[in-house]
Amino acid sequence: MMRRGAMAANRLTSDNQVPTAAVTALPTDATVGTDKTVFLRLTAMMFLEFVVFGSWFATFGLVLATSGLASIIGPAYSLAAVAAIVSPMFLGAIADRFLASQKALGIAHLLGGLVMLSLPAVIGTGLAGWALGLIFLYMVFFIPTLGLANSIAFRHLGENQRLFPYIRVFGTLGWVAAGLGVGALGLSAATGLFYVTAIASFVLGIYAFTLPKTPPPAKGARFSIGDIVGARAFRLLRYRNFAVLMICALLTAIALGVYNTFASPFLGALGVENVAGVLAIGQISEVLFIVTIPFVLKYIGMKWALFAGMLMWGVRFALFIVAAGDHMSWVAIVAIALQGICNDFFLVLAAMYIGRVAPVEYSAQAQSMLILVISGFGQLIGSFVSGEVFAGTVGASSAPTTTDWIPVFVIPIISSVIASVVWIIFFRYSRKEPLKAFPVPAGASH
Repeated sequence: MMRRGAMAANRLTSDNQVPTAAVTALPTDATVGTDKTVFLRLTAMMFLEFVVFGSWFATFGLVLATSGLASIIGPAYSLAAVAAIVSPMFLGAIADRFLASQKALGIAHLLGGLVMLSLPAVIGTGLAGWALGLIFLYMVFFIPTLGLANSIAFRHLGENQRLFPYIRVFGTLGWVAAGLGVGALGLSAATGLFYVTAIASFVLGIYAFTLPKTPPPAKGARFSIGDIVGARAFRLLRYRNFAVLMICALLTAIALGVYNTFASPFLGALGVENVAGVLAIGQISEVLFIVTIPFVLKYIGMKWALFAGMLMWGVRFALFIVAAGDHMSWVAIVAIALQGICNDFFLVLAAMYIGRVAPVEYSAQAQSMLILVISGFGQLIGSFVSGEVFAGTVGASSAPTTTDWIPVFVIPIISSVIASVVWIIFFRYSRKEPLKAFPVPAGASH
């Protein structure tokens, strides 16, 4: 019987076929269920996390373009993606075994803030190589904090995982506040926005040390070289649904990479003013849609909600093509407003799914793996390929028009459609059976 159970754990299986006997219980940390203030502290953490992110990332390409460094927009976002590949799994392994997650979060933001203080002078003097190096270094510190913030939230929600969307919505509000603030200050295209990011990073870095203690769940476990690259989380790929999620996340993130890299320069090409403020419409849309997640999951289930998020990325870029062809900025703004479905029903639901199915010992690494796939490999492919297409179309023209942007937007439509088809065919899920945590994979050491 024991051998049969081990064999079952090793087979590629779906969520609803996983036995519950081997599931590790949640740790007895302070949770929302025992301390009502924990929820408020987690929402503040998520708010600040995305104030940091939203204050610079949305219009970074526009800053480079107006600073005479348009040629490195693609490479800059590609390097940011490489940093996302290098760092999250390693920091996730540390948070799982050695360092309390809230401390890792704080240290990473304090170091990132120091890097941001150096960027305005470097970009202002046109030092492209140094600018790329600093962006890479900053993202090494920042990207892992996205997974850490999710992991901390899920740990302290305990059995109240359904409350995560209401915590995550404050991240969206943080991005909105940052975008509106940067736009109101007239910094959408100015290097001064990096000072705003640095200040926000220092605030969150200090605040993180006041968060509820989140000790490493696998403390004392034997550490191996494989843990440096987060090999523990890769063991979860033996479960079919987890593997399908990661494949589709990669494909969908290609579209996300194109959007992050070229949305702000495209809006600028359309003649849109206050680009940061317009992009904030997307985050306002996220606020509206994120609170619908519990109801959407109840009535259509995890599979079809995630499918909507993947497919909508293709619809979004189809609207960008229409806007580019007819020079209609309002159509582009409609595409921006689809952010709620694109992000909430993809990024947020994917994190929720992992929060439900990953064993607690794998929690930080599993969330980091999602960030690795989305902000790392997906962003890298999307920004690199679109950067090459941009260089051969918009960048190659002495007097580019908005129609020159159309080839750039074909790429995410293709990746979105492929992801949607793969998801429908291979993801197995029944709404009649609740999601269950995977057992710790056979052969894993503790």
